[in-house]
Amino acid sequence: MSENAASEAPSQPAAPAESISITRDGETASIERGTTGTTLFAAEKTTVVMRVDGELWDLSREIPAGAVVEAVDISSPDGLNVLRHSTAHVMAQAVQQLYPEAKLGIGPHITDGFYFDFDVAEPFTPEDLKKIEKAMQKLINQTQLFEREVVSEDQAKAAMAEEPYKLELLGVASDGSSAGAAEAAEGANIEVGGGEITIYHNVDRHGERIWSDLCRGPHLPNTKLIANAYAVMRSAAAYWRGKETNPQLQRLYGTAWPTKEDLKAYKERLAEAERRDHRRLGSELDLFSFPDELGSGLPLFHPKGGIIKREMEDYVRTRHIEAGFQYVGTPHISKDGLFHTSGHLPYYADTMFPPLHVDEERDAEGNITKQGQDYRLKAMNCPMHNLIYRSRGRSYRELPMRLFEFGSVYRYEKSGVIHGLTRVRGFAQDDSHSYVTKEQAPDEVRHLLTFVLSLLRDFGLDDFYLELSTRDEDSEKFIGSPEQWAEATKVLEDVATETGLELVADPGGAAYYGPKISVQARDAIGRTWQMSTVQYDFNQPARFGLEYQAADGTRQEPVMIHAAKFGSIERFLGVLTEHYAGAFPVWLSPVQVRAIPVAEPFNDYLAEVVAKLQAAGVRAELEDSSDRFPKKIRTASKDKIPFVLIAGGDDADAGAVSFRFRDGSQDNQVPVDEAVARILAAIESKEG
Repeated sequence: MSENAASEAPSQPAAPAESISITRDGETASIERGTTGTTLFAAEKTTVVMRVDGELWDLSREIPAGAVVEAVDISSPDGLNVLRHSTAHVMAQAVQQLYPEAKLGIGPHITDGFYFDFDVAEPFTPEDLKKIEKAMQKLINQTQLFEREVVSEDQAKAAMAEEPYKLELLGVASDGSSAGAAEAAEGANIEVGGGEITIYHNVDRHGERIWSDLCRGPHLPNTKLIANAYAVMRSAAAYWRGKETNPQLQRLYGTAWPTKEDLKAYKERLAEAERRDHRRLGSELDLFSFPDELGSGLPLFHPKGGIIKREMEDYVRTRHIEAGFQYVGTPHISKDGLFHTSGHLPYYADTMFPPLHVDEERDAEGNITKQGQDYRLKAMNCPMHNLIYRSRGRSYRELPMRLFEFGSVYRYEKSGVIHGLTRVRGFAQDDSHSYVTKEQAPDEVRHLLTFVLSLLRDFGLDDFYLELSTRDEDSEKFIGSPEQWAEATKVLEDVATETGLELVADPGGAAYYGPKISVQARDAIGRTWQMSTVQYDFNQPARFGLEYQAADGTRQEPVMIHAAKFGSIERFLGVLTEHYAGAFPVWLSPVQVRAIPVAEPFNDYLAEVVAKLQAAGVRAELEDSSDRFPKKIRTASKDKIPFVLIAGGDDADAGAVSFRFRDGSQDNQVPVDEAVARILAAIESKEG
């Protein structure tokens, strides 16, 4: 056949594209083989990644046959994490553009933002942060693509040859396991692990790879989606891999949001959180302090702070006794063998203070004539409560036995994580331990959970969800059989579900001796704080040989249930200070009433009113200084006094006082007896 004849022959029809079946957002769908997420979700402009068979994937990847596929919106929790991690990459790219000698650490997403660690010659300054933000915007405006490349370990090492910290991560996690990544550094699982090694490239409009990083991904399709709703917030020092013996890097913190309005709202929340910062309020209101001479993480409570702490403890103690708990007391120190018996050593050795070696005796030549003992500052109360239980024989008739105390404990927190009252080294736990039969365990967990929720509500917190922390099957730190863990976990899960509160899974977050329920409370500005914990323990009773005589005369082992209602008094006081912005409910306020005369001639009249209030148990004081009246009013407002009583000539003539409240409103010429009754009612109600 000639070429002309061939050219005139009719063309063959193209082979039909092969179709595959997938499940998209819960519905079965048919797509062409080779379809990517970019094509599948082209009409959904806020979809940034996809979930394929439960894993997050870049939209640029091909969807396999039979896959279950879901769109992930940029405003969803996973979408926000991807947005923030992608923004971290752009920030790192900008840093290396401005400071070519900078070496990369890790750059994970965190709550409300992200960070990236850099090895640089000098710490970043505020001016540097502005320059970095400006450079980021230029990169974002280029609409760079995020391109994923799967590489071998050798290829990754070649690509990261100039990045020593990345090479270290590759070395530690060379088996590709998530366990190796976890060992490498906190947050490093965003870089390595997961079964394969990937590098992400930032690609410009000409298709040129202009910056790369070792990363598991996934990422946004391109930088345009970051827009201008991001900010570089601050810098701080951080040790590589969290170890103080490693190099100190510079950590840049940033945030990113779907819209500029979201970013503005976030900054407003930060400003409000700063206004409520308990460390600042503690100083302004003269509640507590943290002297350097005392040591890091060891607070001092001033008289006003001591009043709040005492009121909290007295109320909580009374509520416990009413709920069937028996108040006990234990020492601050113990032979360290006790903590080996309980199993806390060696598991919690890093969070306990070093042993104190005492009672050793030597002769004149220095030879040991009497062996000494190692003692430890108590880091937890449960071993000592076990000794109380074990001090004599127990009968099933005594169960449930509920032991409770404000136990002073000491934990070695690294200096970098200590934060005011919310992360300290010495604190008082409102700690209880219930000893029950296995059959009683569900009811006791129910009793404890109901009790802690009611207690938190009494202090003004009423927005909760629950978290169920369970065993990590791959970790060796957990004690007990799978059957024991399954049984204990089911008890907690069933009771938590009964509450009707949201229940969030926390795989691997349990204590070594059993699963736990954590009560997560949201404060006045929506922040979440971990409060109470209820933990099921089938381990310590066996280790201590705890028993009770059952109804049939046999010796049985009890179940032990730990419960900390606030976590610690110190931490809870810090949370309450921020929740109320220092304006505590009347019953907790250090000064409940301040009496301010309009002029000096009315001092004696108000002194009698104050005496009457004090006789009724009200914390009242007379402001009879030489300051002018307007200044006294401003000071009372600054001190967040619940009730200011004012008296002038008309009030004195009528045997009355005028109320001034925190919001600036007033109620004039209230008869003194009625005023006292109102104040007492407000205190009794435990409302604001």
